Amino acid sequence: MVSRTQILIALGIAVLIALGAGAWLVFFRSGANAPTVPVSGRGYEVVASDRTLGDPKAKLVLIEYAAPICPHCARFNANVFALVKRNYIDTGKVYYVFRVFPLAAADGAAEKLARCLPKSRYFEFLDLLFRNQTQWDPEYGESTPVLQTEAGVHAGLLKIAAMAGLGADQADKCINSTADDDRINKVGMEALSRYGINSTPSFVLDGALMEPPYLREWTYDDMAKGLDDALAAKR
Repeated sequence: MVSRTQILIALGIAVLIALGAGAWLVFFRSGANAPTVPVSGRGYEVVASDRTLGDPKAKLVLIEYAAPICPHCARFNANVFALVKRNYIDTGKVYYVFRVFPLAAADGAAEKLARCLPKSRYFEFLDLLFRNQTQWDPEYGESTPVLQTEAGVHAGLLKIAAMAGLGADQADKCINSTADDDRINKVGMEALSRYGINSTPSFVLDGALMEPPYLREWTYDDMAKGLDDALAAKR
């Protein structure tokens, strides 16, 4: 797995810095994005503020920690997640939880925009962010110099927000709100302190960090093996 070792979130230091004043995938329209049902087990708790997919009574709880700016996360979203959803989440085997692990200020802003939309559209907006990273993500600053600037990232995020039907004023209000800052940073801190996460995407399965592939990105086969082994152990 390709590791993201330069984690910008640190104890007592918030990464959320205000950035200044389509077409969705069909599988996100299936109705699986129901209200979060809190569940808990050894080593994990799913809370009301989490964004989830699937049956809370599923045998497995899979928590993904990802960053909207992370290209590896975007490729997982594009190449792997649809199969995981179809074969494990939609079939009632896995209760899936998505949590933002903020690597930079843009992650916090993107998460705030996602939460500005109705809860049922959260995953649609994440998919839009991932599939359009080159338009707003500072990771692409070398190829798109404007994204090296705060103003460029801000303009890019407003463009993505407009695709989702959010006007510029409404999007700025969401980005500049501080109401969600503590929650976003708390999620990142818990990922570090509880699970030792130092790369994205990372996955916690029933309270235990899944061993990442060695020096490459996650594939569907990797994920399926981990989930199948865990399911077999529960029989």
